Amino acid sequence: MSPLPSTVPAIVRTRVRAAVRRRTVSDPVEAERRSLLLRLMSLMLQYPDPELAAARPGVAAAVRALPASRAATELAAFTDWFTAQDPDTLARHYVEMFDLRRKSSLYLTYYLHGDTRRRGMALLALAQRYRAAGWDTDGGELPDHLPVALEFAALSGAGAGEAPLRQHRRGLQLIHRALTDADSPYRHVLAALLTLLPPPTAADLEAVAELDAQGPPSEDVGLDPYGAGEFAPPGTFVPPAPAPPTRTTHEEDSR
Repeated sequence: MSPLPSTVPAIVRTRVRAAVRRRTVSDPVEAERRSLLLRLMSLMLQYPDPELAAARPGVAAAVRALPASRAATELAAFTDWFTAQDPDTLARHYVEMFDLRRKSSLYLTYYLHGDTRRRGMALLALAQRYRAAGWDTDGGELPDHLPVALEFAALSGAGAGEAPLRQHRRGLQLIHRALTDADSPYRHVLAALLTLLPPPTAADLEAVAELDAQGPPSEDVGLDPYGAGEFAPPGTFVPPAPAPPTRTTHEEDSR
């Protein structure tokens, strides 16, 4: 896969924190387009810290330069809003949508496994998938955090790289539904992502409706089943208590 074009803002390239062994693809141009889309989505779904807020004009320019597609149209709708807001408004909206609402959390295994023993195993399996591909997430986020999964997909390709996204398609559909119900502009980013995945089946839509109505599975087991706390920091992922605001590694280092 060729390097990203020089017209892509540096923040899109530098926040992808790891090198993954590249797979041979039959259409390098399409692979590059898809990779850039995924990288932009990963960036847009990160907490809008001062660095990201300052980079918004460049991100919007990168979106405008994308080839015409449904995904590009959705991302343009998002950046129209994203670039027009003041940073404090962006931060408050992000926390409200992704940290205070269970149905639009960005932690994908929650939708599939809820608070059960299976979730810890799913997190471990996902972390092992990243390591097997030669990817190190730097420990800044859990492996099922959607921006992390998008970075992995962008770097390792549409096959194995996007497998975690396909596996959690129903959760992604629920996040999109919740953001749409809340009239959040972030719905456009999820809509763009869904255009890259296989269309939902009738069974998918039925499962999403059930998940929306009943919520994920639950188990009154505390945090021990998550493997000595490796993937379950205290106070995280125990609905209905909201998760703490997401912060990037860069922001934590600056404290």
